[in-house]
Amino acid sequence: MSDQASKDAAAKARIITHMNADHHDSVVRYLENYHHLPGYQAYNGRISDASLEHIAFECAGLKYRTALDPPMSSFREARERLVQMDKECLQALGRSDITVKEYISPTGLYLAGFVIVSTTLVAFSLRSNFEAGSLISAVVPDWFARFCWTIQPFIFYGMLVIHSAETWHMASGRLRKHNVNVRSRIWWLWMGTTFIEGVGAYNRSVFFPPLSNIEFLSNRVDHRFDKMIKKKRAEKDKQKH
Repeated sequence: MSDQASKDAAAKARIITHMNADHHDSVVRYLENYHHLPGYQAYNGRISDASLEHIAFECAGLKYRTALDPPMSSFREARERLVQMDKECLQALGRSDITVKEYISPTGLYLAGFVIVSTTLVAFSLRSNFEAGSLISAVVPDWFARFCWTIQPFIFYGMLVIHSAETWHMASGRLRKHNVNVRSRIWWLWMGTTFIEGVGAYNRSVFFPPLSNIEFLSNRVDHRFDKMIKKKRAEKDKQKH
């Protein structure tokens, strides 16, 4: 093997290792955009080979090849070419260049809201929770237990509908835009939190104050998520200077 061939082989190995280890989100986008794989399937993808003319992928036992047009003249062009390809994918897929790889759990007032909503969901999940002899009926006045028994279906199913809509909005909006894959642990953590903290549930409960009076309950998950994105954007912009 010639000296240049050895250098090319080493450069190729570094590129493949680096992309698979540190830029897996870009690899997923290549497969989504150039080979039209759904995100959950592309999540298993990895770069298996590279040349000056193409990049080869393996995903779920299948092989894919993306041609480089025009071909590179040397592997020194690889970084710039891969970055440009990723930008094309981001634009074509309607994604942000900020990838979310972390989950921020609720704290403080956010945690209080989480506990209140989750407790309400559990309490109103069954009418029998408000019947005589139940734990709740033992600690609340009889008239209040009877009232909760009456409104239980409206509260519980109303919360399910509203919170499901909030969860769908989070999944199809922010999480998709910021490259959070449905196969990732982060996706499920954000989804679980969003389902519990869904905006608007307490507006339908006559024994809680109006939502407008509980500012911290409004857009709780969205606020934390957007604040994180704003921070990441500032860090990314700082790196450009």
